[in-house]
Amino acid sequence: MPACLFCQIAARQSPADIEYEDDEVLAFRDMYPKAPLHLLIVPKRHVESVMALAPDDAALVARLILAAKRIGEQKGLADRGYRLAINCGPEGGQHVYHLHVHFLAGRLQERKIERR
Repeated sequence: MPACLFCQIAARQSPADIEYEDDEVLAFRDMYPKAPLHLLIVPKRHVESVMALAPDDAALVARLILAAKRIGEQKGLADRGYRLAINCGPEGGQHVYHLHVHFLAGRLQERKIERR
């Protein structure tokens, strides 16, 4: 089984443009951005996906979201806003099997209203 790319980035074995770091979380620029600012916020410890989370991981999940909040404040986006997304599994669009939060900003999101 090949080594996890995000674990390699956290261990500084693979290069990345790191934007934020604390004891448990790392945020770096996505190699294939979908917005002017597209960061991936990952736990330094390997967690495969949302489906691999245990009740004891609640604090880690909170740290990921609070890291996003800090990044938004640091980047001056607290008032303008940003989008957070987590893909889970193959049908959810997950391509790297290491839990990560997409932080997307710098573009207005289209508002779609479904008619019934």
